[in-house]
Amino acid sequence: MSPPRATPKPAGKTGAPARAGDAAPARARSAAPARAGDAAPARGEASPGTGETTFRSGFACFAGRPNVGKSTLTNALVGAKVAITSDRPQTTRRVIRGIVHRPDAQLILVDTPGLHRPRTLLGERLDSLVRSTLTEVDVIGFCVPAPDPVGPGDRYLARELAGIKDTPVVAIVTKTDQVPAERVAEQLVTVSALGDWADVVPVSAVTGFQLDVLANVLVSHLPEGPPLYPDGELTDEPEQIMAAELIREAALDGVRDELPHSIAVVVEEMGPRPGQPGLTDVHAELYVERPSQKAIVIGRDGSRLKDVGTRARRQIEALLGTKVYLDLRVKVAKDWQRNPKQLRRLGFYD
Repeated sequence: MSPPRATPKPAGKTGAPARAGDAAPARARSAAPARAGDAAPARGEASPGTGETTFRSGFACFAGRPNVGKSTLTNALVGAKVAITSDRPQTTRRVIRGIVHRPDAQLILVDTPGLHRPRTLLGERLDSLVRSTLTEVDVIGFCVPAPDPVGPGDRYLARELAGIKDTPVVAIVTKTDQVPAERVAEQLVTVSALGDWADVVPVSAVTGFQLDVLANVLVSHLPEGPPLYPDGELTDEPEQIMAAELIREAALDGVRDELPHSIAVVVEEMGPRPGQPGLTDVHAELYVERPSQKAIVIGRDGSRLKDVGTRARRQIEALLGTKVYLDLRVKVAKDWQRNPKQLRRLGFYD
């Protein structure tokens, strides 16, 4: 039995959006199921009475508690890796923009950190970042995973989103590939009861189930307007920041307890090696909060750090399209998540 499908209903929000950010990494430069309604506008649909093609452009923000599949969904819709993914909560620490190009629209997807109860200064700044982003977009996607029971965190966020006036919210039931269709239907009913959503759409970023439907729904809520980014550009994230994120993604694999939250990466220098075309030097520092964590990251005789470097280097080479020499060093920045000075140095500003 196939999971229930959503039929989008059109809506649109006018007003100027504010600019807000597993395939190969994208180059930085370049009781009822889902709600029924009318079909989303067809691609290249002509404006009534003009004969001219309607083009829409704007911003859609994915919001949800940590680890609900926002980054994976962003990558799947863009068709390239613009955001790192991990099964560790709070992987996303920045606002990441991925750009979907269509004949009828340009949809800028804004992937945000998961909303949670902050326990550190870093957590407070991430929550503040999410809340400010939610007020600057044209449509919000509220992500709830199909396998997980709806909990206090989901209900809290649903209430928060209900307080954002004049911005449509689309409820998205993610990870439908992980559960039977009956469970998807049950989750759709539960999620529908959490709020007065513009649409409710079940999707799977892994199998591609209903990604086209979700894209159509989000586009239907965008204002008419010209493209905001050049054709072919998939993200506006600087390559140096993307390289740092790819290193952090490799470092997160296999670590547990509090260590994932304690890892930060800064690329201090990156550029082509003089006299050697096709080779890029990347000098990066990986920060942890305690000497014991440094020992874990390095591993016995440096074995774990070597593995992290190898996997990160391959991803950075795919990003840059060149061979890469990666110089990766591990340093201790004591309690950096709680230290305003350290947070600023690592790029987490007020």
